[in-house]
Amino acid sequence: MQRKNYFLKSSRNAMAMIMALAVIVIISTILALALSLTTQTSKSTVNLYLYEQSNLLARSAIEYAKLKIGLENNSTNRCNYTGEATFQEAGIYNISIDVNYIYNNAISTCGVIDLSQDANFGAALIDVTVEVNDPSVTSEPIRIFRRKLIEI
Repeated sequence: MQRKNYFLKSSRNAMAMIMALAVIVIISTILALALSLTTQTSKSTVNLYLYEQSNLLARSAIEYAKLKIGLENNSTNRCNYTGEATFQEAGIYNISIDVNYIYNNAISTCGVIDLSQDANFGAALIDVTVEVNDPSVTSEPIRIFRRKLIEI
C-alpha cells in the first residue's frame, strides 16, 4: 500500500486564506470603531454630568450667598460678607463666591447706612464661580460663572 503525498503537488487555490484574512480585517475594523465610539460616548456623558452639576452648584451658591447676606444684614454690621469665600468640602468642585456691595450713599464695599432713608439701601453683586480641574475625573476643565444682582 502506497501513500500519496499531496503536500508538494497542491493544486488548491489560496482563496480561502485570503477570504479568512479579509473577514478578520473587517471584524477588527468594526470592533475598533465600536470601541472608539464607546470611549467618546462615556467621555461626553461624564462632561455633560459635570457641567449640569456645576450649573446646579452655582445656583445653590447664589442662594447660599443670599442667605448669608440676609443673616448678617443688620444696621451695625452690614459688610461682613464681602470678599471671597471658597468651599473645599464640595469634593471635586471648587466653588468661590464674591460679594460686592453698592450703596445709595457711596459706591464701596462697605458704606455707612442712613436708616432714616428708604428701606432700599443698595444692591449686592454676587459672583459665583464653579470649577472642575481634577485630571482624574475629566480631561477638559469645566468652569461655570454666574452673576446675580440683588437689592438689600
